[in-house]
Amino acid sequence: MAKKFILDFEKPIIELEKKIDEMKSLSGELDISNEINYLRKKADDLRLQIYQNLTRWQRVQIARHPERPFTLDYIQNVFTDFYELHGDRNFKDDPSIIGGIAKLGDKSIMIVGHQKGRDTKSNLYRNFGMPHPEGYRKANRLFQLAEKYGNPIITFLDTPGAYPGIEAEERGQAEAIARNLLLMSKLKVPIIIVIIGEGASGGAIGIGVGDRILMLENSWYSVISPESCSSILWRSWDFKEQAAEALQLTANDLKKIGIIDEIIPEPVGGAHNDPQRMFLIMREYLSNNLDDLLKFKKDELVIKRREKFAKMGVWEEN
Repeated sequence: MAKKFILDFEKPIIELEKKIDEMKSLSGELDISNEINYLRKKADDLRLQIYQNLTRWQRVQIARHPERPFTLDYIQNVFTDFYELHGDRNFKDDPSIIGGIAKLGDKSIMIVGHQKGRDTKSNLYRNFGMPHPEGYRKANRLFQLAEKYGNPIITFLDTPGAYPGIEAEERGQAEAIARNLLLMSKLKVPIIIVIIGEGASGGAIGIGVGDRILMLENSWYSVISPESCSSILWRSWDFKEQAAEALQLTANDLKKIGIIDEIIPEPVGGAHNDPQRMFLIMREYLSNNLDDLLKFKKDELVIKRREKFAKMGVWEEN
């Protein structure tokens, strides 16, 4: 995947890589292999240093990177035999939520996930990954289908939020999300949730109730985006970096307080820097967690899932 979009904090790395490319073009005339190797090591060390010391806002930026793998990328590279299922059997199909049957190894899985676009045309088609009510109702239908045939469910969360337009509210946006929360809390099949990019508010939790919640290292999960939080508290988007720090929305933050179960490490430089490596890591984490969940009885899964979410937000005062 060729790099086209560069984040501000990645620019020093890109400058070094440009110098390496320039020196490679001269390597036929001069023996400068030692200098090239030195610069390559310097670029690798710089990338490691930068990505080991990211701020929360920088992780939000990486989560939104347009070259980051989306749900369809994971479906095509982690699973096999994917067959997409369309429509909510009520209004229409919503392309911002994709779902269908696939195989993970020898196991049949129901996959549901948010899907963004990579350019203007595909983003308009996918509604920028912001589902309408029919998207959540499609997901609801697929969840019921999965339980009917005993298929484990894996969902991929990557949305800036549910679509907030008037037409979505008229068709029952909140009701559609609420029905999914109720259904997912009592499904008797294993459910694995993976936050792969943005996990914003009800738009994310609408397909986000499960037995295991995994989160990519450079993703975020919060009731509100840093920009919206900044606009409420400071009446301006200019304080989004401070808002991101206050929200504590990164994988490390959420692991500490028990919102998520496991952090999935990304290749150095982020998932967009080495997507093939990211697909291998994802396959390993999904397989391990699925094998573990399949050991539980159906009723045990439901009890543990409800206990898990009931504990969230509970605190004691000394």
